[in-house]
Amino acid sequence: MSAARESAAVAVAEAPATRVKAADGKAPAAQPAGGKLINIDNGGTLTDICVIDGATVYRTKTVTTPYDLSKCLFDGLVKASRVIYGKDDLLSLLLSTEYIRYSTTQGTNALVERKGPRLGLILGGTLTADALQRGEHQRGLFSGLVGARVETIDAKLEGEALEAAAIKAINALSSGGANRIVVAYGGTARDGGEAQLKRLLLRKFPPQLLGAIPVLYSHEIVDDADDARRAWTALFNAFLHPAMERFLYNAEHKLREYRTRNPLLIFRNDGHSARVAKTTAVKTYSSGPRGGAEGAKALAEHYGFKHLLSMDVGGTTTDIGLVEDGVVRAHQYGKVEGVETSFPLCDVVSAGVGGSSIIKVENGKIRVGPESVGGAPGPACFGLGGKEATMTDAFLLMGLLDPASFFGGELKIDAARASAAITERVAKPLGLSEQQAAQAMEDAWVAKIAASLKDYTGIKPDTTLAAFGGAGPFVVCKVAEAIGVKRIIIPGLAAVFSAFGIGFSDIAHRFEAPLTTNDAAGLQACREQLLERAQRAMFAEGAGLEQCRIEETLRIVEGKDEHIVTLKDGKLTASLPARARVSLALQALKPISHATLSGSFGKAGKPAVSASKRATLSGDLPLYRVEEQLAGATAEGPAVLEEAFFTCRIEKGWRFEINEAGDILLSRA
Repeated sequence: MSAARESAAVAVAEAPATRVKAADGKAPAAQPAGGKLINIDNGGTLTDICVIDGATVYRTKTVTTPYDLSKCLFDGLVKASRVIYGKDDLLSLLLSTEYIRYSTTQGTNALVERKGPRLGLILGGTLTADALQRGEHQRGLFSGLVGARVETIDAKLEGEALEAAAIKAINALSSGGANRIVVAYGGTARDGGEAQLKRLLLRKFPPQLLGAIPVLYSHEIVDDADDARRAWTALFNAFLHPAMERFLYNAEHKLREYRTRNPLLIFRNDGHSARVAKTTAVKTYSSGPRGGAEGAKALAEHYGFKHLLSMDVGGTTTDIGLVEDGVVRAHQYGKVEGVETSFPLCDVVSAGVGGSSIIKVENGKIRVGPESVGGAPGPACFGLGGKEATMTDAFLLMGLLDPASFFGGELKIDAARASAAITERVAKPLGLSEQQAAQAMEDAWVAKIAASLKDYTGIKPDTTLAAFGGAGPFVVCKVAEAIGVKRIIIPGLAAVFSAFGIGFSDIAHRFEAPLTTNDAAGLQACREQLLERAQRAMFAEGAGLEQCRIEETLRIVEGKDEHIVTLKDGKLTASLPARARVSLALQALKPISHATLSGSFGKAGKPAVSASKRATLSGDLPLYRVEEQLAGATAEGPAVLEEAFFTCRIEKGWRFEINEAGDILLSRA
């Protein structure tokens, strides 16, 4: 689906649900017996649903309803049931489903656009506001999330003086507009200081009172000796939590009414899933893009790509990831917009450029995003009140979109409105014709995506670019040329690939705690504590520890030096430094049913069949419908390659090959 299509769906129509079949009639994925797998990727513009049933994959998209995300979740499930059974039959779908895995980009989009709760921050001990703003990324985020809403409590205060200071801090933050407060202390007494303040505030501001402001304490989120990193983790968690809390429990409750086999699973940024009640909000950051990363990892393994750079282009962001030598790039201290957190997270960068990005002129230059029109009011060409110029409008004027067939003919787009928006916002300020302005918009859009990719990683001779998401394939050849890549993979499930990728995850929980003594006895005591926590967590998932794979690592911190040691058979192979801070991380993982991939490239090719042409600014181009091609079909650009959910413009000098799985390989001549 094109960039314009993705943003279009939210404004008027919904994408039809389809059963995915490859060119030769075979399905592109399979799943072990045991029930259907439902994967849901909730984006800011559209919500993607992918249902894997044995040798068949069903997919659909539905409008994201930000006022009630459970609505678009169930709308999508109903649509999926319609294509599977020929009628609305949600009950049969859910009763025949083994697992439902869900991810969302709501938190990612909220941070990109700085739309979320107004955070207040109470600091204590040795931690200062300056310590949280030592880098450019930290300063920018601190300004956007916290700003001037900061109060400091003197660690020396006790009794009535402490009580007075705490009340003054809460009142000042609430008067300043804070609707969620984080408490973060620094120094060796941080846990005790935060706990003492919590007891005081619970007594003075009981949470059951109307208007009570939620207060989060950093030591309850994570154990981390780095005070600034722990404080930032708590701030991110506080910012992301409301977006998840508002609907997840409601959705889970509704699913229980249908007597689903297993609870709703939330897919996390670490590549695993867990129940709603067992999921920390910050771990959902970029969970949708991590689904794409898991899918990219499967692609890399299946096709033997050693250096696979992925770009998942949606309506608001382009999410960038890397799979190198079969491993998804991640950080032990995962970063959120360049700021370290206390949790391991996938290294996914979300650039503020997507199919619905607002494009305008500032200081004589074109500026792309990060603001997005989303689904309301949508691009100008939809006629729903939008007046900003977007890539949707530009693609329409350039002839890349056909109003007669756009979105299956369900959505009527207006070229006159697109022309008016581009003329007013871009063409006049730059002294260009509307066609020149549209081309300049595309150039700027491609340049921003290309720059984000090059900033993320170095390009190697064997780098392959994976393009997916609604807007990923559209002008991917131009993006690849801009970064020096000569090979592109477009998955057959490109438009719902992040949802599909969620299907490679397992249920897992990870716990970490410091050792009380740096010896075998201290290790065993810590292990027993963590195993007890893991047992409770997995029991809530309906599994015993005997069904799980246990993985253990030690984190050893000596001054500024830190290293990770993987334990084999749970035993120490060397003595631990006596003065180091050592913590044990224990992960319990229960394998569950996965999706699989099929298909290969390089077989004897046959010419692709083009039944029509697409009139564009650069001339009439052959139009190839993916669904009409046989396995092994090939052709050269310039051309337009299109299927039910995406459009790809093949540039001159590029050749495409479609295999039996429906995956598409583009190669530079």
